[in-house]
Amino acid sequence: MAGQTVEQAAATLTAPARVRPRRRRSSTWVGWTFILPNFLGFATLTLVPVIASLALSFLDWDSYSSPRWVGLANFERMIHNETFWTALRNTAYYAVGHVPLTLVAALGFAVLLNRKLRAVRFFRTALFFPYITSLVAVAVVWNMLLSPDLGPVNQFLRAIGIDNPPGWTTSTAWAMPAVIMASVWRDLGYYMILYLAGLQTIPAELYEAAQVDGASGWQRFWHITVPSLRPTTFFVLIMLTISSFKVFDLVQVMTEGGPGRATLVLSQVIFREGITQGRFGYSSAISMVLFVIVLTVTLIQFRLQRRSER
Repeated sequence: MAGQTVEQAAATLTAPARVRPRRRRSSTWVGWTFILPNFLGFATLTLVPVIASLALSFLDWDSYSSPRWVGLANFERMIHNETFWTALRNTAYYAVGHVPLTLVAALGFAVLLNRKLRAVRFFRTALFFPYITSLVAVAVVWNMLLSPDLGPVNQFLRAIGIDNPPGWTTSTAWAMPAVIMASVWRDLGYYMILYLAGLQTIPAELYEAAQVDGASGWQRFWHITVPSLRPTTFFVLIMLTISSFKVFDLVQVMTEGGPGRATLVLSQVIFREGITQGRFGYSSAISMVLFVIVLTVTLIQFRLQRRSER
């Protein structure tokens, strides 16, 4: 009897050990079922095109004739092309203006609309609405607002005593600031929602304790809100940087890269060389350079984030 009891106890103890690997395999397969659709979409729509673009950057191909290996000729041509450098400067100009302005505006409105105000949901919706509005409609409306002669913006500037207001999209000096303003207005609602989500995770006890200790509103914002939002700010910064360097649609609709080449960006050069001119090898070389620039800036931001966490 005692021997049977020991054997039964041993079987009971070893049974879960046999079941655990099955459960682990089952959990692994369940996890893969969630990951696989996203990975397939990424591989089909992103990874394969990037690899194909890398291969095309070393070829001369116009889709009508057979591809011809040219090595680094496309990159050499790009280095000696003034249009490329102009587009690169304009892209950097746009990113330097768009990223900080959007980040600050989104954070400011998020802090303002995180309070218990009347019609706060209406204002949140109103600020988010431009992000889901047709980009063509946004560009057309801003072109009307910034019209040099009949636009409400210049009419207001004349009413307050500015006799010669900017020409905005018709001026080489003011065209890019006009595009940046329109882009900030369109994008800030989305990033405001991200900041609102981050603000609502900060414990209210921290603000109450700081207020009891006599901290001012600015001190509470600088020493509690800003550090608590560091992960959200990092994510917003990464997303803004990527979207700024690959900007195309808003510039294309508002100015088409003009006047002259004042708002010409790298994505437009890639589109013109590849789709319009049929020089797919050369346009792929430019896209690879753009990819490396975005990747480098992103890696630098990741490294700076890790240093700040230490």
